Amino acid sequence: MQLLADTRAFNLTVSEVALVNFDHTMRYEPRLENETARKAFELAYRALTEKGYNPVYQIAGYLISGDPAYITNHLEARNTIRRIERDELIEELVRSYAERHGQNSRD
Repeated sequence: MQLLADTRAFNLTVSEVALVNFDHTMRYEPRLENETARKAFELAYRALTEKGYNPVYQIAGYLISGDPAYITNHLEARNTIRRIERDELIEELVRSYAERHGQNSRD
């Protein structure tokens, strides 16, 4: 099977899906630690907590749906977190989790 080029991987048609080889693991190239994403998470967490929301559920809702209404405007948290691509936020979240649980996120 032939793997599709990265530039087309996000725009698959039904017939193209059959060309993807799901038997191989793709390797993700890590980026450097994203301090901006980390600070945006901290701000959103604080703002949501201060407004009485459950920050874990609200941030998860935003990351899953992309709907910024899950993040409060308090402390400019919504605008701050929207400036960062969601994939960068997710990557920073996974990196932080791995570091807190003794895993080397650089591997």
